[in-house]
Order: sequence, then C-alpha cells, then structure tokens
Amino acid sequence: MKKLLLLFVLALSSCEYFKEKVDLVIVNANIYTVDEGFSKAEALAVHNGKFVAVGSTDEIRAKYTSNQLVDADGRTITPGIFDAHCHFYSLGMAQQIVDLVGAKSFDEVLQRVQQFHKENPKDFIRGRGWDQNDWEQKEFPTKTELDALYPDIPVVLERVDGHAYLVNQKALEMAGIDWSTKVDGGEIVKKWTGGYSGITGVLVDKPMALVDAVMPSPSLNDEIKALKDAERLCLNMGLTTVNDAGLERSTIELIDSLQQAGELTIRVYAMISNNSENLDYYLDKGPIKTDRLNVRSVKVYADGALGSRGAALKKPYSDKPGHVGTMITPVSEIGELAVRIAATKYQMNTHAIGDSANAVVLRAYEKALAGKADRRWKVEHAQVLDDMDFDYFKNGIIPSVQPTHATSDMYWAENRLGSERVKGAYAYKTLLNNAGMVALGTDFPVEQVSPFLTFYAAVGRIDLDGNPRGGYQMKDALSREEALRGMTIWAAYSNFEENEKGSIEIGKFADFTIYDKDMMTVPLKEIPFIKAELTYIDGIPR
Repeated sequence: MKKLLLLFVLALSSCEYFKEKVDLVIVNANIYTVDEGFSKAEALAVHNGKFVAVGSTDEIRAKYTSNQLVDADGRTITPGIFDAHCHFYSLGMAQQIVDLVGAKSFDEVLQRVQQFHKENPKDFIRGRGWDQNDWEQKEFPTKTELDALYPDIPVVLERVDGHAYLVNQKALEMAGIDWSTKVDGGEIVKKWTGGYSGITGVLVDKPMALVDAVMPSPSLNDEIKALKDAERLCLNMGLTTVNDAGLERSTIELIDSLQQAGELTIRVYAMISNNSENLDYYLDKGPIKTDRLNVRSVKVYADGALGSRGAALKKPYSDKPGHVGTMITPVSEIGELAVRIAATKYQMNTHAIGDSANAVVLRAYEKALAGKADRRWKVEHAQVLDDMDFDYFKNGIIPSVQPTHATSDMYWAENRLGSERVKGAYAYKTLLNNAGMVALGTDFPVEQVSPFLTFYAAVGRIDLDGNPRGGYQMKDALSREEALRGMTIWAAYSNFEENEKGSIEIGKFADFTIYDKDMMTVPLKEIPFIKAELTYIDGIPR
C-alpha cells in the first residue's frame, strides 16, 4: 500500500513537472474574450504580462501550473475596459476643487462653495460641475451673489461640460474683461432684463482663456496627486486604458515619467492639445509609443457644447432664435490643420457637437485624407448630425461617442434642437451602421467615471429611474455585444492598439477585469450597480 501511494505521489509530481510554469492561472471563469467571433472561455494563463493561453478549465489545468492559481468561481471576466474619450488629468484636478456636480439649484452651488472655502481657505476659489439645466429656472446664473460673498477673492466656477465659466467681478478684473472686451469663438454673456444689467459673469468657450491666463498654476505635487487620484478612481471602475482628450506637453511628460518609475500603471492614449507649441514639437517628432503611453493624435475643438448653446448648428437654436452657436476653431483653420496633420502620422480627433460643426469637420477630413489609407481619424462626440452627413463615416472616420450624454441631455435636447433635428442626435446605432464601429467613453468628469453607466445608457437609453419608459430614441440603441466591443476592441482599434489589447487573446497584454455580475445577461436595471472586483494590468491586480 505504501508503495502504491508513493507511486501515485511521484506520478502527480511528474505531471506537474512537465507542465509549463506561468505567472498566473485563472480557472472556472465566465470569460468574454471579445475576439473576432466574440467567443467565450473558462480559463486563461498569463506569463510576462501577456496572455499565453485561453481555453477551458481542463485545457489550462492540464498544460499550465502557477504559484498564483485563481478559482474565479463563475465570475465574469472581460478585456480591460477603455474609456475612449475622457479627461483623466482634469478628473484628478477636480478632486482638489469645489465639486458642483448634481447641484439642484444655484443656491446649492453657493452653499457648496462656501462650505469648501470654509474647510479649504484659498486666495483663488475654483469649482466645477454646475449645470443650469438641472435647476428649476434652467437659465444661466449671474455673478451678483458671488460678488457679495467674495468681493476680494477671485472665484471661477466651471460648467459641467467644461465650456463655460461663471466668474465674479474680481476674476473679471484680473482677466481684464469689461464691457468693451471682444473675443471671437465664444461669448461674454450680458443681460439687460430681469433686474440685471451688464456682464453676467458667464463666459462661454474662447473668453474662458482670458481667465485661465490669470489662474494660479498647480504645483508639481498637485499635478502628481491629481494623476494618482484619477488612476485610483479609474482602476476601481475596471478601466485599464484611458484616452485623455487634450493634454499639454508638460503633463504628457509627467505621465510618462510616473509610468516609467512605476508610480502610474494605467495606460494612457494622450491627445495633444491643439496649440502651436504642441504641434511644432510633436508633429515634427512623430508618434511616441511605450507599453503605457501612446501619443499620436491632436485634439481640436470645432465648436462648443449644446448645454451652453455653444454647439454650432446649421439653423438657429429652437429655444434661442437667431443664435446658431459658435465655431471655436474657424472653418478655414480646421481645413488647414487637417492638411498639416494629414502630412504626418498623427490622427486628428475633433470635438464636434452641432450639425454645422460636424459637417465642417467631416468635409475637412475627406479633403485632407484623399488618397491616404487607414488613418483612423476620429470625430469626438459626433453628437448632432444632419441626415446627409452620416455617409462621411463610411470612409474610415471613427465616431468616438459617449452614451451617457444621451441620457443626461434627453430632458432638454429637444428644446434646443426641435422635434425633427433631434432625431439625428445621439445616433449611435446609425453611426455604427455607417462606420462599422463606435468607440465608447464617458467624457468624465463631465459625466461619471463608471463604464457601467456607459454600457447601461448605450443599451437601455434610460436614466436610473427607468425613464423614459421604453427608452430614448431606441432606434439608436446598441446591443450588449456592440457596447462591450465599443468599450474594448473597437476603442483599441481607434487607437491603433488592436494588436496589443482590447481582447483576451494569446500575445496581447494581460489587461482584464473581474466583475461581481455578468453585464451581458443580468437584467438591465442591475447594470449600473455592477462592481469591478479586480482590475488587472499586465496580469497583476492593481
């Protein structure tokens, strides 16, 4: 009997000896690989930061051994989630200022500012997140109360979409803004009714830069803290790659240095902000690519935002006669930029909200890219389109869209656009049918970081209360498979990264996320509350 037991132990040892030793094995999982066939698997093996095997539990157990053997107990795994359009650095910086997101009135905005300043006394007050569309009156505020509260301290409160400021008189004086100031590409809002006469303190788009020029710059420690705070928030939500839509060279180089030092692990696709210094440096230098950082695109702003009536429309706003919005970048300059960028290996990724802005951008793309293949230029937002302009996406242009914008804006979008024009807004399925793919993101901190809200809005097109019943413009809802592809492999493709991530396949980076529920099968109402239990980058839980 002892001899037989010894032979059995030796046989087991021999089996283990002939197995391939790897860094990590996960078995008994519910894996959506998001490969070309959208196949499923039960197990995977990781070595040196990459997937070396994907298959059934029996297959992986038979061939591989590891000191890290994880029994997933049926939990769902997907490739690491991308946010294809966000403001990663801004998210981190927003943690250091007054949080105004969700304020239901201007009085609540003022209360939050006062409470923050009491707890964090500063000589320059900043906040972000107010949205007049969430208030009963739904009108832009004025600076009257801020002037009374803070006559000697400058106050700058950024609208939720990042396309408007409310500032007090002290900030206006520091920025040199008065009645005679004129700035193309935006608006210094003035008012002569309702008991108010003069500059309101609301600045839309380009005039904001005058205030930016006098705001104190963050310290290096502030910037490092912001990046680390943003990474923590993103990893907790299962994100492994973030596309930051507009960064300066100094921030990109700081991200790179932190990644190289092992202090920042999340992967960043960085769009350089459109200014002469960045263009002269990066376009001449060419794309920059490491395992963590990808710099190969220019972020351009065509117009403003719909919520602040800065989006450029072909015909006037339905709720503001005679007003058609604003082109932040002049039409001729967009065409010139497109030609310059097309002569390099860089992508041009242009913010376009209104149907006029989208038409300008798409036509500029078509002209600049004539005879050039596989450039993967993107339209960021592609929010409102005329029926005649959807066909442009058949020529290799990628729509990068944010599904939660539809469910955030649906309460007032028709007021801005009218009942007919709104049918071409938030048209994700129509864009998919023309382009063959959509890259999905959130635009955080404009919206929440959660990819589960992205998935929920893309598929259900309802708010967290289940409204509107039956969904908002459901002809443009995505299927669950399309939504997951948009958050993984299609986003990777839009970054020229589909050969290294975006799916769970042999040879790709072992970036993946384990969830407490299966987003592909749970009832729709449960999707927003799914939790990312573990987020892996290079096969290491982060």
